[in-house]
Amino acid sequence: MKRIIYILLVLAISVLSCKDDDNNPVIPQETFGTVALDFKNTINNSGIELGTDSYTNQSNEEYIITELKYIISNIVLIKANGEAFVYPVDRSYFVINEEVVASQKINLADISAGEYTKIRFGFGVEASKYPFESGMADFIPTAEDNGMLWSWSAGYKFLKFEGTFTFETKVDEDFIIHVGSHGATLDNYQEITLELPSPLTIAESSTPEIAINVDIAKVFDSINIHSLNKASNVQVDPENAPKIAKNVSTMFNVTGVTN
Repeated sequence: MKRIIYILLVLAISVLSCKDDDNNPVIPQETFGTVALDFKNTINNSGIELGTDSYTNQSNEEYIITELKYIISNIVLIKANGEAFVYPVDRSYFVINEEVVASQKINLADISAGEYTKIRFGFGVEASKYPFESGMADFIPTAEDNGMLWSWSAGYKFLKFEGTFTFETKVDEDFIIHVGSHGATLDNYQEITLELPSPLTIAESSTPEIAINVDIAKVFDSINIHSLNKASNVQVDPENAPKIAKNVSTMFNVTGVTN
C-alpha cells in the first residue's frame, strides 16, 4: 500500500512539473553575428585612380578626380517579412574616403541573426542633427580629420568631390562639389534602400559581406545632368546641391552577397 501511494505521489509531482513548464516555456536565447559592407567606387565599371585617370561626362567635359569622400549613415537590414534590424545610431556614421582603402569596408557587429533581403542607409546626416549641440559632432569622429565640416554651425559635408576639368577653351580648371544640409530650408540628406541579389544570412559563426558598387559618374549624369562648365563650384548652393544629392541617391547598387 505504501508503495502504491509513493508511486502516485511521484506521478502527481511529474504532472504538476509539466504544467509548470507549460506555463513558463523556455525562451530561446537570441544570437548575433557580423557583416561587412564593402564599398567600391567605380566609373565605367572600373576602380577610380585619383589624380591620374581622366573621365568624360555627358556634357562632354573631361575631368580628373583628386578627392572623393562621402558620409554613410543610419544602416538598417531588412528581412523578407519587413522586420528590420536598426544598427545602433550612435555607431552608424562612417566616412568613405577613396584615398584610404580601409575606410571603404564598414564592419558591423552585434547584428541579430536571421536572413535579410534588403539594406537601407543614409547619405549624409539627417536633419534632426542640425543645428549642432555641444558635443553632437562626436558621432562622426573622423569627420573633422577628413575635412567634412564647414563649421560647427553649418554642419557636415555629405559629399566632398574635387578635381580638375577641361571643356573647349577651359583647360585644367578646378571644380569643387560639396553637398550637405544647411539650416532648416536646405535638407540634402538621402535615404537609400537596396535589394540584395541573394539573401544575407547572419549567424553567430559566419562573417558575410555585402559588395556595394558606387557609380561615381552619376554625380554628374543621372536624374539630373550637371555641367561643370555651368557650375564648377557647388557648395552652399540651393539650386545645384539638391540636384546632385538626388543623383547621389542613384549611385549605389549591391553587386553580391557572400555568406
